[in-house]
Amino acid sequence: MSEKNKYGQYFTIGLIADFMVSLISHQKDCRVLEPSCGKGVFLDYLAEHGYTDLSAYEIDGTLDVKHTFVKNVSFLSVPLDEKFDVVIGNPPYIRWKNLEPELRSELERNELWNKYFNSLCDYLFIFILKSIEHLSDGGELIFICTEYWMNTTHSATLRNYMCQNGYFTEIYHFKETPLFEKVTASFVIFKYIKSKTTKDSIKLYRYNKEKGLPSREELSERSCFEILAIPHFQENSRWVLATKNTQEKLARFEENCIKPSSNLFESELYRIGDFCDIGNGMVSGLDAAFQIKDTALLNTDENSALISVFKAKDLCPYKNKTMTKYIFIQEDMTNAVFKAKYPHFEEHFRPYLEKLSNRYNYNREIPYWKFVFPRNQKLFERKEDRIFIPCKERISHKHFFRFCFAPQGVYPTQDVTAIFKKSKTKESLEYILAYLNNERVFEWLCLNGIVKGAIVEFSEFPIASIPFRPINWNSESEVDLHDKITNEVKQYLATSSNRNIETINALFNVMFNE
Repeated sequence: MSEKNKYGQYFTIGLIADFMVSLISHQKDCRVLEPSCGKGVFLDYLAEHGYTDLSAYEIDGTLDVKHTFVKNVSFLSVPLDEKFDVVIGNPPYIRWKNLEPELRSELERNELWNKYFNSLCDYLFIFILKSIEHLSDGGELIFICTEYWMNTTHSATLRNYMCQNGYFTEIYHFKETPLFEKVTASFVIFKYIKSKTTKDSIKLYRYNKEKGLPSREELSERSCFEILAIPHFQENSRWVLATKNTQEKLARFEENCIKPSSNLFESELYRIGDFCDIGNGMVSGLDAAFQIKDTALLNTDENSALISVFKAKDLCPYKNKTMTKYIFIQEDMTNAVFKAKYPHFEEHFRPYLEKLSNRYNYNREIPYWKFVFPRNQKLFERKEDRIFIPCKERISHKHFFRFCFAPQGVYPTQDVTAIFKKSKTKESLEYILAYLNNERVFEWLCLNGIVKGAIVEFSEFPIASIPFRPINWNSESEVDLHDKITNEVKQYLATSSNRNIETINALFNVMFNE
């Protein structure tokens, strides 16, 4: 880790610190703690707002902080009998593997860490939990942090602890708004009350400006947010930032995907990974060098060494827009043989030679005319149609994903993931394609997929985890629905008629009893 971020430091801008201080409900004489004060921006605004009983800790003694009461010790060393009415700030973000030896050693000796966490957890977790331990009953925790911990497996003990020891009153969801310099992540500001009582709902403020930071006036008036009421979080569950109606809709969707063998207490779902093989695309190392537009002069060997590729930019729901030809040579040979056998390719590669020599080579000697990593090549060579999806999809201003039909013989490169039917799967590829493009899958992935800000990731694991509604082949009505959906997809691929899409959606409504 760089010296700059050895302590997970990303400094809060004044605009946000000022706003967070304005969220405090306690009187001005309350006791306030800033557990990782950095350069003191929260302390500046706390003083400006009239708060006088302030305490602060900062492990990095090299930072220039004007407040003389700041103690340059680790917050983890502070005795738990110190209690506060408010804890506010921007806790550090460091994964265990990136921790400095001194910090890792401190965690290994820390009683709270050993009780609730392990080496799969992040430094952030202990700051949240220990801050709550320092609150008096009715005290407020106001933090800004990334949102990932709200639904990851390794933060389950933290989430359960928070459900048992208090409740959230409001969450401000900023998605990928650039609240920190050179940091791309989805951020939330939350206000949490330590209490043995519970609440039924949380007020969710979803940032709705398309670009840039809000003004102070917009924050003060909440005019830059869409305001929703969401059910309060529960123990032993992922925390979903969605309304009750949306959560109920997703629950109905999952109920349709439950395996009959599931027991009363723990439902197991059918997943796409049970029915499909999935693989990320091949890596050339320098796509521009392998793409070729003019094929008129190529010889027989050169034409035989071309493959058809759908790039992410080529994909639309159901259908592709364009196709790209790539040079794909697998044989080993000398440069002289390559030049003689593939003269036009040799000329084509010439402007790219320096960049090709600097490709990441996976610790192997790779000729410049070869892909550096023909990942999943055997999968892509299967003589069957397949489905492509961009590896990453931005959903800021659209409400669909681009699961796209690709015929046999078309390859994906590294910006695309491919989906194939397993040999045992009876459902048609067209049915699976329509299913993946259904709005229910879109909504499920937006809340349960691997989402970073407004980017949804489509590597093998997140695709495999999508709940699937298989056909009951003993039911004539379900088989009929399957066949009708299959035929409508085939017609759409041939004609691009929106009528087919409308019919497909209507048929899925019947399938899901809606």
